[in-house]
Amino acid sequence: MANKEQNSGIRNVAIIAHVDHGKTTLVDAMFRQSGMFREGAVLQDRLMDNLELERERGITIAAKNCSVKYKDIKINIIDTPGHADFGGEVERALTMADGALLLVDASEGPLPQTRFVLQKTLQAGLPVLVVINKIDRKDARPDEVLDEIYDLFIDLDAKDEQLDFPYLYAIGRDGVAMESPEDRGEDLRLLFDAILEKVPPPSYDPDEPFQMLVADLSYSDYVGRLAVGRVFNGRVKQRQELVCLSENDKHIPLKVTKLQSYEGNSLAEISGAEPGDIVVLAGIENVTIGDTICTLDAPKALPRVRVDEPTVSMRFGPNTSPLAGKEGKLVQSSKIEERLFKETLLNVGIQVELAEDRESYIVKGRGEFQMAILVETMRREGFELTVGRPQVILRKKEGVLMEPIEHLFIDCSEEFMGVVTEKISMRKGKMTNMVNKGTGRVRMEFSTPSRGLIGYRDEFLTDTKGTGIMNSILEGYGEYRGDFPSRFSGSIVSDRAGSAVAYALFNLEPRGRLFLVPNDPVYEGMIVGEHNRENDITVNPCKEKKLTNIRASGKDDAVTLTPVKKMTLEQALHFIKEDELVEVTPKSLRLRKVVLSGQARYQMRNAKAKALNKEQ
Repeated sequence: MANKEQNSGIRNVAIIAHVDHGKTTLVDAMFRQSGMFREGAVLQDRLMDNLELERERGITIAAKNCSVKYKDIKINIIDTPGHADFGGEVERALTMADGALLLVDASEGPLPQTRFVLQKTLQAGLPVLVVINKIDRKDARPDEVLDEIYDLFIDLDAKDEQLDFPYLYAIGRDGVAMESPEDRGEDLRLLFDAILEKVPPPSYDPDEPFQMLVADLSYSDYVGRLAVGRVFNGRVKQRQELVCLSENDKHIPLKVTKLQSYEGNSLAEISGAEPGDIVVLAGIENVTIGDTICTLDAPKALPRVRVDEPTVSMRFGPNTSPLAGKEGKLVQSSKIEERLFKETLLNVGIQVELAEDRESYIVKGRGEFQMAILVETMRREGFELTVGRPQVILRKKEGVLMEPIEHLFIDCSEEFMGVVTEKISMRKGKMTNMVNKGTGRVRMEFSTPSRGLIGYRDEFLTDTKGTGIMNSILEGYGEYRGDFPSRFSGSIVSDRAGSAVAYALFNLEPRGRLFLVPNDPVYEGMIVGEHNRENDITVNPCKEKKLTNIRASGKDDAVTLTPVKKMTLEQALHFIKEDELVEVTPKSLRLRKVVLSGQARYQMRNAKAKALNKEQ
């Protein structure tokens, strides 16, 4: 085996955590205390969450790179998402790291996504430095949480050296770290020192030529496609002639037109890069995540980035409603196809296939939340499209139908335990564990099909009056557990085009919950409300009051409608059934039937009923 050397001037560390355990806030404090910014400079909070959706939702969606300097050593920090739906981001980010910083909330302890990101880290063989954060919370329980972290490491089959992990306590918001919860920390020096001591410097083989693994892609209007990755072996300089090795071992020649590395949260041009550096390289167009960039005279590929298979699929298609093209600027099917395939280049967790009808596309990913983020991003870019209900991807194993099974964790008040258990059992879920510590809240664990959770999250918040906490992680594939209804109500469907009228809506209110307000445009086949019963009904939301001789002027002014709460994109995706779609435009969200014509839907139902009778 070749003798490995180390680049002691660099540390590459990934920060991993469950959603909302404070890692982006901790990175802010590391920036402030490392001297990367001048004294008195005004910095916005959550500096690394630079996407609009990330700042709105308070979560990290895409893994990002930054760096700080401490004791003349460059610490490259990879900020990773905490949500399992963005697991592909975690997997590709870990290829650039030599160690990981695991952040755990001092009150909540390790949660499902903590388990997910830690499992990926341990599988990659990285040493872990544990930070128990938010110890200033009134309900903090740092000692118990530390025991839970040890249990989690053991449960995930950590190696002995990984199990002997160092740990610190921190208040990320205040920028302090300490060795004991009773200490009074002043700054993050303990954390920086622990990173330098516990995270090994990047090692490399001095006899190997230049090799860089592409872990991320970006784009610049000035220099085109940018490849982001870590230099594993060798050195590179500007203007050097290289080659890119793609998945099918295709050799694509390139010339380094620009070479950059991270300084703080921005990029700085450099003349050359050493082993262990995380660099941004310009000069190649046809590059994808997982490719190896190496020298022309000694092309040698590194192991590709491999991610877990997708478990959820969703149909994306052009907007075919009568209102198509009125609110968005990108409506053509070809533009939607181009955008979706661009997403596959930037996101290793997404796959796109052409559907059987040759007009729409099947997009596969890790979860419905990942899909909703993609739809919302496209919507803000000016796209008009229609999307179907998220469907789980079923498999067959030795002739047996298999489906994805989730390990579901629920924390709620004792009073809601009955309704939660009942709803989950209706969705074929099975309780596997329950802990009641006498505090008025219970923690329950279930094994439940992934399809049972699609649409349940909103219902769960209603059932627990907004006080319940629900998290899940994919366990794997299990035997199909049987059918169950996705919704117990029908749809109120418009039978004509026009504008909604207050008089008609007032008379429809007893039939169910409406989604419209007066003057909203409607068309045949558009869903205007949720029916109280299981069947769909067709109505006329444009019906006006007939004029009579005794009608008083201003009579309609007395019509008072129940206020309508507009659906969010996630709520709309959860609400629709298999024969329904969400029409998404930059300005509106509308629900509709796949087949708009009422007569055509009636004929299809009759044909289906006849076919069933023949079978029986």
